[in-house]
Amino acid sequence: MLKASFSRFFHIQDYRPLPKATSLPSPAVPNTTRSRVMDNEEAPSAPSTPATPGTPGAPLFGGFKGERGVNGRKSLLRSCKCFGVEEWAMEEGRLPPVSCSLPPPPVSLARKLGAEFTGTLILIFAGTATAIVNQKTQGSETLIGLAASTGLAAMIVILSTGHISGAHLNPSITIAFAALKHFPWKHVPLYIGAQVLASVCAAFALKGIFHPMMGGGVTVPSGGHGQAFALEFIISFILMFVVTAVATDTRAVGELAGIAVGATVMLNILIAGETTGASMNPVRTLGPAIAANNYTAIWVYLTAPILGALCGAGTYSAVKLPEEDSDTNEKTSATRSFRR
Repeated sequence: MLKASFSRFFHIQDYRPLPKATSLPSPAVPNTTRSRVMDNEEAPSAPSTPATPGTPGAPLFGGFKGERGVNGRKSLLRSCKCFGVEEWAMEEGRLPPVSCSLPPPPVSLARKLGAEFTGTLILIFAGTATAIVNQKTQGSETLIGLAASTGLAAMIVILSTGHISGAHLNPSITIAFAALKHFPWKHVPLYIGAQVLASVCAAFALKGIFHPMMGGGVTVPSGGHGQAFALEFIISFILMFVVTAVATDTRAVGELAGIAVGATVMLNILIAGETTGASMNPVRTLGPAIAANNYTAIWVYLTAPILGALCGAGTYSAVKLPEEDSDTNEKTSATRSFRR
């Protein structure tokens, strides 16, 4: 009887176990206290983002700051991309950690120019040095060695500096990206200036190292000027077509951009190396020509690569798959390609 009275008085039968995913409400906290507590919480920090090889002319990202919400809490950045909570987690009462992707911090123009200078210096030094050594040793390097040296140099420079400056390394690429509005025109003279200066420095460094300099690694046509112009135009077209694909289209190969561009450089040298020297780059010819005082048919190497690059970039932009069609195909396809 005492137990029955106790049960009726406290209504023990009305209490039921709470569901697994339900939690008791927290006691009310004054708004001022809640604001102070939440203000002391640290804002989410930006995770380290993987270096994307080679996005020449990519837009400059702005800085990021935490914004205040209505209740005083430091809100997540508006620019971050967060993954939602799965339904199964809600049903089981377990919440997985939220993953956010934040834009990288901005890179100063001085750092971009420094990376562009260093990358172009390495590329011109490697390609020209191999040509000089090949001439000094009566062709021991062979055309395959010349192609491998320049292609590997392009690959490692893109992989190491592509996330800083875009790794243009070539005035033709800089001008073509600016024409496609992937790069600001106001930075074009600065980039080209850094590339020309790096080419001259590399050529004179080689002149001091290899004495006598022999031909100086200058690219000169072995046939007529018309033939040289046509070949330089075509191989520059091929190079810029590939560069535009891997650098501006997120659906193309991303992480392997350096390998794709390096392989294209090797292919072009095998095609035109014996006929024109396979310059593909005005500063590849200009620096060694100044150091060796040899300006034979230099107009070919200053004009054909630029025109070929403009045509190659424009052609890829005209034939690439539109964004809407790509999104539709992605939903119906089970396979995925490499992406940045």
